[in-house]
Amino acid sequence: MNFPYLTQAKAPLTCVVSAVNELGEHISVSIPAERALTVYVDKRELVTLMTLGAHPELLVLGYLRNQRLLRHVEDVESITVDWDVGAAAVKTRHGIEKLEEKTAQRVVTTGCGQGSIFGGLMDEVDTLVLPADASITQEQLYALVNTIRLKESTYKSAGSVHACALFDISSAQASMLLFIEDVGRHNAIDTIAGWMWMNGAPTLAASRTALPPDAVLRLRSGKAGPAVPAGEDAIVAASVSDREIPLQSLAFYTTGRLTSEMVIKSAQMGVPIVVSRSGITQMGHSVAQQVGLCAVGRATNKRFLCYSAPHRLLLEPGLAGVSPISDRE
Repeated sequence: MNFPYLTQAKAPLTCVVSAVNELGEHISVSIPAERALTVYVDKRELVTLMTLGAHPELLVLGYLRNQRLLRHVEDVESITVDWDVGAAAVKTRHGIEKLEEKTAQRVVTTGCGQGSIFGGLMDEVDTLVLPADASITQEQLYALVNTIRLKESTYKSAGSVHACALFDISSAQASMLLFIEDVGRHNAIDTIAGWMWMNGAPTLAASRTALPPDAVLRLRSGKAGPAVPAGEDAIVAASVSDREIPLQSLAFYTTGRLTSEMVIKSAQMGVPIVVSRSGITQMGHSVAQQVGLCAVGRATNKRFLCYSAPHRLLLEPGLAGVSPISDRE
């Protein structure tokens, strides 16, 4: 498989400004370093994304995937990001068929940090198929939420950002594969989608010891050879001890609400379980039910609400610290 070449144009996630507190004191505080990234596809301006800039190449790749503009990761030859001009140049191998038609209609979204998506949002919902045997236990759900709670993050130091994470739930304890923060939850989930694409979904080969932002991206060790050119300015492939993770063992976490766009993006990448510390919208609920996605919201500490596909959640009410309703009646 011919993986695209990606630069590694990381930008500082926070900056320091002066503020006045409730005591009238002038203090220095950290705030998220939001910046504009204009995406050009084959020299044609496509969209401007507002982002922290942690992994802009993966963000652009996942954006193209989730907007249904490209079907295969090998359709992209390269993504080059230059923060001096705030631009991401995408070079495709064969162009994008009917690009003008696909991008003619925009839908204003509820999301922050993105603003709009291209039309045809619901066109492919009927074609989405999720793993039938995917499930998560209540113990794994609690472990997932606790992992997020303990995670050192930009939100804890500067606030004003959303986060998304990808978890492996193939073992008794949910383990985090990737954690991404950005000014909007759509950017965060798109970045994860880009990472999954580069790691060969529908089965994921990953090394938990070397994932962004802690190190360079590691890909499936390849029969096809190196995925991208090696170098200081590139995200490089490395031979690792591959660990195949099937889609039924993956779960998304987001700090944002579960809107229709978030549910569809999760389902498009084949992830059958999504957990949020926020709630769900009516359309998000409708889409989740339609595709059989397990949407768990209001997940904090030991409380949660399962809004759809409850058969995928293996309940252990005793873990919540209270007796089941049936025992109290």
